[in-house]
Amino acid sequence: MVRTFTLPGGGAEAAIGMSGHFGQLPDAARKRPISVIMVSYMTGPALMEAISAVLADRDIYELIVVDNGNTESARTRLSDLTAADNRVRFLQGHGNIGFARACNYGAKMATGHYFLFLNPDAVISKGAARQLANAGDGLVEPWITGGLLRDEKGREQRGARRRALTPLSALVGFLPILEVIPGLRSIHRETDPLPPHPVQIDTISGACLMTDRPCFEMMGGFDETYFLHVEDIEICRRARQMGGQVGFVPGATVMHYGSTSNVPRVWIEKEKLKGFLRYFWNYTPGFLPKVLTVLAAPFMAIAIVGRAYFLSLKSVVFQTAPRKAPPSK
Repeated sequence: MVRTFTLPGGGAEAAIGMSGHFGQLPDAARKRPISVIMVSYMTGPALMEAISAVLADRDIYELIVVDNGNTESARTRLSDLTAADNRVRFLQGHGNIGFARACNYGAKMATGHYFLFLNPDAVISKGAARQLANAGDGLVEPWITGGLLRDEKGREQRGARRRALTPLSALVGFLPILEVIPGLRSIHRETDPLPPHPVQIDTISGACLMTDRPCFEMMGGFDETYFLHVEDIEICRRARQMGGQVGFVPGATVMHYGSTSNVPRVWIEKEKLKGFLRYFWNYTPGFLPKVLTVLAAPFMAIAIVGRAYFLSLKSVVFQTAPRKAPPSK
């Protein structure tokens, strides 16, 4: 269910415009520092563009880049940037420890009140971080907020706003034709009308995910058993189960390249498959649902990994290069 935010303790609907500010929010709250945590693995040119956008926003107190693996040239540029700008911290030497674990590592090193987990190929607009923080302050703890993801042409991307993940909603997400069956709905909601103001929602994207330090500690951070993918869905569910709220803030826009890492698509999709299976196993109580998860595993593998093989083959046949950011200047 989607509904507009209400002020803590009930009462009238909170006054949130596209600026993302509550009229009742104290000035002190609006000035609490924001830490951006960015995990990078072979990101390519998009990384420096994403970093430049973060540093252009004076609302952001610090940027922590967790290097799970990058080229030597990228590491040199990051080291130079760290030396030149005291708002940047560069964490390296730990290897590829996975996205969830790297996010937790970055959060441990952060000094801000708010934590914004931002993908290294996501170019955030000025003011978006503060909008996410202000909207979150009007939610019940533990809260999470996410922004609107758009591609290079300004179109909304998948993932920024989603329903709760269930085996059926996942299946319809993989096979949209199934939505013709009454009662079956995809987890994805990017085709729904865009709300004019922040709203509550089940799930937002880990490409742009904010919470604050008390909430993050209350939730215990990201679940590190997820190496890559589904950890964002899991933490949103955990927040809701703990009585908290998840919010989608359409005014907080982010241009997200997506799929810029120089890694095999099939490997990424295999990690996504493992994440889905772990999620369903953990959140489907009872013997029969777990049996159904095991039985569904081959079909999920075909849908997820099979699609990756198909797209990889298509790129070879038609000689289409993977999506990348413009070269760094």
